[in-house]
Amino acid sequence: MNGHTRLSDIAAQAGVSEATVSRVLNGKPGVSSSTRQAVMTALDLMGYERPQRLRQRSNGLIGLVTPELDNPIFPAFAQAIEKALTHNGYTPVLCTQLPGGAPEDEFTELLVDRGVSGIVFVSGLHADTTARMDRYTRLTDRGLPIVLVDGYNADIDAPFISPDDRLASRLAVQHLVDLGHERIGLATGPRRFVPVIRKIEGFQQAMTQLLGTNAGDLVAHSLFSVEGGQAAAAQLLASGCTGIVCASDLMALGAIRACRERGLAVPGDVSVVGFDDSPLIAFTDPPLTTVRKPIGAMASAAVATLLEEVNGAPARHVELIFQPELVVRGSTGSGPLVNR
Repeated sequence: MNGHTRLSDIAAQAGVSEATVSRVLNGKPGVSSSTRQAVMTALDLMGYERPQRLRQRSNGLIGLVTPELDNPIFPAFAQAIEKALTHNGYTPVLCTQLPGGAPEDEFTELLVDRGVSGIVFVSGLHADTTARMDRYTRLTDRGLPIVLVDGYNADIDAPFISPDDRLASRLAVQHLVDLGHERIGLATGPRRFVPVIRKIEGFQQAMTQLLGTNAGDLVAHSLFSVEGGQAAAAQLLASGCTGIVCASDLMALGAIRACRERGLAVPGDVSVVGFDDSPLIAFTDPPLTTVRKPIGAMASAAVATLLEEVNGAPARHVELIFQPELVVRGSTGSGPLVNR
């Protein structure tokens, strides 16, 4: 492809003149930052390599440690955090834990050896009340900035970023009560995790306040997967539940499967609420009513908080809590009181 054709293609894609493209590519002044960005985006979209002189030098590496990416909420989180880091001129290094793969501590060691400027941990061992926390205090003691997402521990002198898990349960229960459900169960993960403990607290408070019932026997623990949701929902259905609140969207899909296995319609016979509002979840059958985790706001806050520390601000032992919101779709409907 000759130079003129290439310039005209990029100019058309960016919506600017060829002369402007030429000025940007040659690093000449007199071009606004938004126009320069439009030309760079056009280069990237059309698969052209950026000229060496225009490549930004990275401010440094930031580690991002996530659980397995099977649950679509984790890639969504990773993408939001990586986007915020890149916007601030940092290069993200993604480490994904796999069952039977390298444990979190090995990734941490690897990242420290690579000289990262800081690390973001998403749903890591900091959320596990049975795990040792010295793996994190060792990092903070040596002055490495870290931020911990989805979990909390009072012994770690670092910032935490969490959704309001108690409110998430209350929103779901309130919605089901408003629809006329009384027998409502909670399908959630293993009880050793902080978000699980908080969701149970919110669930039991809501059940007591709204229905005057002690719902301790209506909590089923399993894994945060489709299969886990199916197993937990089976227990709750056997207890006569007509409304099921799930601790993840994947669990909710498993709960719907458990209903259908028993010949129960969703939402005709049983209503199901998820948690996360994962990508593509609006396209399930039926489209899933869920409690949306504010991923964008949480990712932005995680990066902003980390970079404050990277740039010299003292570490803050603080938990920033973000509000979830109920998203009503097609998996919830009238309860038995209304249907009578």
